[in-house]
Amino acid sequence: METTSSIPATTSIVVMGVSGSGKSTVANELARRLQWEFIEGDDLHPPENVEKMRSGTPLDDEDRWPWLRRMAELIGEHEAAGTSFILTCSALKRSYRDLLCDGHPSVWFAHADTSEEVLSERLAQRKGHYMPPSLLRSQLDTLQPLSDDEPGAVVSGEGSVEQTVSDFLGELCDERKIQLPS
Repeated sequence: METTSSIPATTSIVVMGVSGSGKSTVANELARRLQWEFIEGDDLHPPENVEKMRSGTPLDDEDRWPWLRRMAELIGEHEAAGTSFILTCSALKRSYRDLLCDGHPSVWFAHADTSEEVLSERLAQRKGHYMPPSLLRSQLDTLQPLSDDEPGAVVSGEGSVEQTVSDFLGELCDERKIQLPS
């Protein structure tokens, strides 16, 4: 059990998962409920990554590392400023999450676990996003689930957004002793 003195002064929630898992929707609601800043990780991709995904080509590690390092920098900037915030990032592999956590005790992962069937349905209905449904399989193949020794929680992402967010907030408040704004 974590003692109060080991709880970081700030929290950087990284809402993670494959395309269609509800990262942005969940992050927006978390930001609203916590009254924290929200940064959309997809907006930090370099144009080459966006074009590669738009054309239906999965990103590889070489494509992802600069993007992940930029997000780790943002986490460090928020820690240095003493501000908590919420960031979306697929964070599919343990090595990616390790990079985000390296030297950053504030990181807490929120993974909304969602079945392939539900993901496929959501992606089929999504309009205007550069990530085509055809890349879902490559993301699912790459996904390494959050391990027990990583900071964060895995909850079902198949219910309502409100339920998913409430489940995350319950876990977060228990672990980090965060008080919700009134």
